[in-house]
Amino acid sequence: MKPSRIACVVLALGLGYSTAAFAQEQTWLKDRRYGEGIGIRTGDFELHPGIAGEFGYDTNYFLRSDRDPPGARPIDTLRLRITPSFSFGTITQQRREAEGGGTEPPKVAFRANIAASYSEFIATKSANSDALSKQRNIGASGGLSLTILPQRPIGGDLYTDFLRSVQPSNLAEFNYNRFTARFGGGIAWAPGGGMFDWRLGYQYSLTYFEDTRFRNLGNHTHEINTRGRWRFLPRTAFMYDASLGFTRYDYATSSQLDSSPVRARVGINGLVTSSFAFLGMVGWGASFYKGTPTQSPQQFDSIIAQAEFKWFITPNPGLDPAGVGLTLSSVAVGYSRDFFNSYLGDYYTRDRGYLSLATFFSQRVLLVVEGGVGAIEYPNIYGTNRVLEHTPFTTIMVDASLFGEYRFSNTVGLNTTLRYTSNITDTFIGVPPNADYLEWKRFEAFIGLRWFM
Repeated sequence: MKPSRIACVVLALGLGYSTAAFAQEQTWLKDRRYGEGIGIRTGDFELHPGIAGEFGYDTNYFLRSDRDPPGARPIDTLRLRITPSFSFGTITQQRREAEGGGTEPPKVAFRANIAASYSEFIATKSANSDALSKQRNIGASGGLSLTILPQRPIGGDLYTDFLRSVQPSNLAEFNYNRFTARFGGGIAWAPGGGMFDWRLGYQYSLTYFEDTRFRNLGNHTHEINTRGRWRFLPRTAFMYDASLGFTRYDYATSSQLDSSPVRARVGINGLVTSSFAFLGMVGWGASFYKGTPTQSPQQFDSIIAQAEFKWFITPNPGLDPAGVGLTLSSVAVGYSRDFFNSYLGDYYTRDRGYLSLATFFSQRVLLVVEGGVGAIEYPNIYGTNRVLEHTPFTTIMVDASLFGEYRFSNTVGLNTTLRYTSNITDTFIGVPPNADYLEWKRFEAFIGLRWFM
């Protein structure tokens, strides 16, 4: 099989589940509350180095279907993963107060982080050794955020981050490895002691594919965004956010269409009691794809929404649910609906329900359980000159993960990660028995040791 535009369905579907990107594979990397320890203080700054080693088993690294032709079916593998990380920044307000540093926030606060992850694959069958040996890779991520005049009536922020995502294709001959980066900033206004706050910002983002056969999928986006909050009760706030983007593909030969997506939402966020919080946002989104005399785009023009109920197993003593710390155990259930620019056709929509549990007890045991079910819907898929390649279809994406860590001390922990992901669909490309089925399922299990500060 040769890669074609329709083969990008694997890429498009892969973006819909949590293990597609390197930065989301390890729980402690995607949430600093789980990853950072006591840190090393040097003046007004704190340093958080760390390194982790994991060994595990992956049942279907290439995301293949059991119904695919012989020779193109799932390949299992043993996997070794080494992940060093480092973050640093100004000390937190809580630490400043606890160590007698006063309550006055600094005029400038910043945080920076960088991480890399090397993966080595060990074939369980000698016939798969060559294919897996080519998958050795290094993923990387990093970021920097700068807050100017925090907790003042007028302030601002600047940020940048990057990610090298490693994602194999189901053909094993090439990968969808790509580099993404964001740069942005904004100004904030919070008069009257913070009862009302408003931010106006700008963001530039880009995506670059490493393989030349997918280089024409590279794109960049300019976005103007705004958000605001009005606390009409001590623990409850009315919220709004809106954005206008300008997405452009970098190659004139790209089969993708430029667009100017618009989103706007309003809602409420607050603590109903000291144990229950609610977030509800609803609004409208429109894609505004730009057609040509030979290309009539399909448009998304519908409701977008988010809702979440959270129960704090340990009652939250604070007023702002965004400030929940690691010591607070919680259970959350939620739903989200949004649309996304697609590498397969014009766009796709995702309706997803999810459930999560996070608890840290006895200052020793951390447990994070997450799971969700999402319906990913694609409209008609058109190829070159808007030739119909596939009629609309829907896939059901299921994901579930468990991360548990026992901490021998404040700096050393033994952990395990279990993850299941599945794409449920009857859709296939081609003609049986040589069809390429888009369904797949994957199970991953890792055990690891982590040192962190």
